[in-house]
Amino acid sequence: MSGVVALIDAGGANLGSVSYALERLGANVRIARDADALRGAARVILPGVGAAGPAMQLLGERGFLPALHALEVPLLGICLGMQLLFEASDESGEACLGLLPGRVRALRGAPGVRVPHMGWNRVDVRGADPLLEHAAPDGQAYFVHGFAAPVTGDCIATATHGATFAAMVRRGNTCGAQFHPERSARFGAQVLRNFLSFQAARAAGPVAA
Repeated sequence: MSGVVALIDAGGANLGSVSYALERLGANVRIARDADALRGAARVILPGVGAAGPAMQLLGERGFLPALHALEVPLLGICLGMQLLFEASDESGEACLGLLPGRVRALRGAPGVRVPHMGWNRVDVRGADPLLEHAAPDGQAYFVHGFAAPVTGDCIATATHGATFAAMVRRGNTCGAQFHPERSARFGAQVLRNFLSFQAARAAGPVAA
């Protein structure tokens, strides 16, 4: 790939590991601590570990909110970053970015189902999509989360932990992975590789299952 990948610093502890994973794939990474650092980027990644409310507050304070709504290049949200793409989250009760329709809900525990969900889980691909090219249709990915996005028409892959939830989403150039691709071995590396080679012209929307 060519061009800069802007990696947004939203206060998440996974910033360094995502940056390292991208650099191993040959990406030219720029850490973006304010909206000005998004200028000229070929792709933007919003990682996150933590809570929706503080993350949204930090994004607002650093001027990212209007910049993210105005993006014309591919955007990938990771973990909390994916949840922030939706309209709202039960975690904070406040509005999120609203780039995707839907509300993020808390996972429900049950006998044999621990919350938060931590560990490896199968990812079930719903249909063909550029983000999933050459990735195993039932690959394993590493999850750490207590909230999850709904399975909507934008969902391109699911996972199940008690209930089934969106593991990956894409609407046009807006993409998300609930799992941590930087910690998900071969499957995660392929997802990142696909995002780095992702062409906006191909991004009409997800393919229905």
